[in-house]
Amino acid sequence: MPDWLVPAWPAPANVRALQTLRYGGCSSAPWDGFNLGDHVGDSPDCVVANRAMLRQRLPAEPLWLKQMHGIAAVNADFEANFLEADAAYAHQPNRVCAVLTADCLPVLFCDRGGSVVAAAHAGWRGLLAGVLEATISKMGVSPQELLAWLGPAIGPSRFEVGDEVRAAFVAFDPAAANAFAGKSSGKWLANIYTLARQRLRTAGIQSISGGGFCTASDHERFFSYRREGVTGRMATLIWLADQSSV
Repeated sequence: MPDWLVPAWPAPANVRALQTLRYGGCSSAPWDGFNLGDHVGDSPDCVVANRAMLRQRLPAEPLWLKQMHGIAAVNADFEANFLEADAAYAHQPNRVCAVLTADCLPVLFCDRGGSVVAAAHAGWRGLLAGVLEATISKMGVSPQELLAWLGPAIGPSRFEVGDEVRAAFVAFDPAAANAFAGKSSGKWLANIYTLARQRLRTAGIQSISGGGFCTASDHERFFSYRREGVTGRMATLIWLADQSSV
């Protein structure tokens, strides 16, 4: 079984969250080892086996999404797997919301009262388009009541982007200029954590945790598409626990 990263944030007692790492699993290189992505070229049997190991730690099968770098958020209380969406939310217990990443930013949400949870996949395209705001709007509570956790993503020393990416973020919010460092080899170094925090605070969320990782520079723990090209995917998951298990 792999080691797990459990998000450290001030979530209510009935909220459960889990971040998988690349340790363990049965996938061989270049997907070694605990790959959960079924769209990256890995053996389907290995993905099934890895997901089965993950399932042992969960109250139900996660709602697996077909992520599109968009802003669609679906209701995990009712929807089926493999919808084209980049976020899921749930009000019912034991409905597991999940996103897959390997450099893009996974963001978990819950409210202070423990009545709703959500998971969002925020690469720079989805972040710019408004996936975080779209997810918040579907959760049905005041943003001031929400807590957010930023999971493992590519760090500010490794995330190179072009002029057009910086210009698009700055056009949306001039303060986004603070998230881009001086050019390196003709590229800007972008801080996706800063960009996400700016969007979350503008949306009304003040309690934001996490954001201290770099998938691209930590080969031991994290998959990274930028670093490896062909690689696995990690899962970031959240659910409401049944009252009997709290």
